[in-house]
Amino acid sequence: MKKNIVILGLLFALPYIVFSQSADLKKWPKGISPEEVGRRVAARFVATPHTNFNKPSPPRVITYAESCAWYGALKFAKASANSSLKNELIKRFDPMFALEAGMIPPVTNVDYAVFGSVPLQLFIQTGDKRYKEMGQAIADKQWATPDSGVKVTPAQQAAFKNGYTWHTRMWIDDMFMVTTLQAQAYRATKDEKYINRAAREMVLYLDSLQKPNGLFYHAPDVPFFWARGNGWMAAGMAEMLTSLPANNPDRPRIMKGYETMMSALLAYQAPSGMWRQLIDEPKSWEESSSTGMFAYAMVVGVKKGWLDKEKYAPAARKAWLGLVSYLDENADVKEVCEGTNKKNDKQYYLDRKRVVGDMHGQVPILWTAAALIE
Repeated sequence: MKKNIVILGLLFALPYIVFSQSADLKKWPKGISPEEVGRRVAARFVATPHTNFNKPSPPRVITYAESCAWYGALKFAKASANSSLKNELIKRFDPMFALEAGMIPPVTNVDYAVFGSVPLQLFIQTGDKRYKEMGQAIADKQWATPDSGVKVTPAQQAAFKNGYTWHTRMWIDDMFMVTTLQAQAYRATKDEKYINRAAREMVLYLDSLQKPNGLFYHAPDVPFFWARGNGWMAAGMAEMLTSLPANNPDRPRIMKGYETMMSALLAYQAPSGMWRQLIDEPKSWEESSSTGMFAYAMVVGVKKGWLDKEKYAPAARKAWLGLVSYLDENADVKEVCEGTNKKNDKQYYLDRKRVVGDMHGQVPILWTAAALIE
């Protein structure tokens, strides 16, 4: 009798097992397709007021998490040909030219500067030059001489003298924030200076932070493989490689770093499809924002032909299936690591709060949904 029950259970589980191991990135069960999930999460973003980590009332400036979600929602609107959503996202932005102009972040660090990717994406989708002017000015200022009074460390000054952005701080988070802004400026203007300098910056970080196992420390003095930090790097490389010209001298180095990282991630993916708060720590909790970022990087790689479809598409599909299981009835993502600074303390990363509905979690679902349907 017990044997029969086990066999029956396996038979019921078999369709899900086969489905999750499929390399098909187009067919999905009803309710969890990229189109359906993307619409829900984008609608949730549109309905969410501007946010700020310190919760002042009203918020002072647009945060990087909101900027990245905004960019993702715009990408999803374009990929899904959803003009209604695009109009809602434009409506959310246009007060930045008037009543909410004070909420445009100053270009004093990578987290603030990534805001520029939003108006640049709006220009790409609408052709309205106001957006281009705003976004391009931010991208230019990231490489220009810093304003007097802006605090710049000796290390940042040295980086600037060597042709890098003075925003250089050697945190892996930077490699989404910097590369996305500069790649967007390249896409909007076709001026290769933007993509070239971002590629050179990416190589600096790859050479400094990627370890032999393919993963990245959060910073040189923080020897832990924090998942979302690695997610920013994975997504940043995918963004970079999508637009980096084939003849760019830094492309082979970036592609090597990307392929090495993707191969490493396969070994650490949990049976659920998720990745953990500390990637190489089996007892660490499964974290949703990093899973979405890794899924995005793999989906882009499979679709662009950089990654072997038979090897990576099942992992990407499994990640999406695991990720959407963390979406609640309000289209909020659960098990999201709170905003995290670097710290040379393993327990600090393990003890980070696990929050619901944080923009960090909404961001990569929008990116991945867009990439799956493009």
